[in-house]
Amino acid sequence: MKKVITLVLPLALASCTMTLPGSPYTLGKQPAAGDLNPAGTVTGRVSGNTVMTEARVMGLKPNQYYVAHYHLQGSASSDPCQSGGPPIMSSKIVGQTDASGMLVLSGMAPHADVMNATYFNIHTASDAQGTPADAGVACTPVRVM
Repeated sequence: MKKVITLVLPLALASCTMTLPGSPYTLGKQPAAGDLNPAGTVTGRVSGNTVMTEARVMGLKPNQYYVAHYHLQGSASSDPCQSGGPPIMSSKIVGQTDASGMLVLSGMAPHADVMNATYFNIHTASDAQGTPADAGVACTPVRVM
């Protein structure tokens, strides 16, 4: 019996996930949203060497593609969402809103790639591949660590 317990315990501990500090994060409207009123949350969880991210956003344009990713801090502002930092492309998640303008995105990125991210941004996409069409419609500062 002791052998079973010692084998099961490390497996159980290895499968644990830890929510990012401050998660879930509340998304705020960005200027590129125009007359849209995006509202929603981003939840991040660290599992081993991976960060799993889920975003749920309503108030977007129906049947439209959107792309989201983590960004590094830029130099344009001390406010992460206004800083203009570069995207971390390995964290790219693409999805399409439903007929009511609801968007659910989920994806994974290597923890090492996003550990220095300071914000998570959602852009309108010009195509199904997730080519950004604007500077962002919704954003939230994040802490990955």
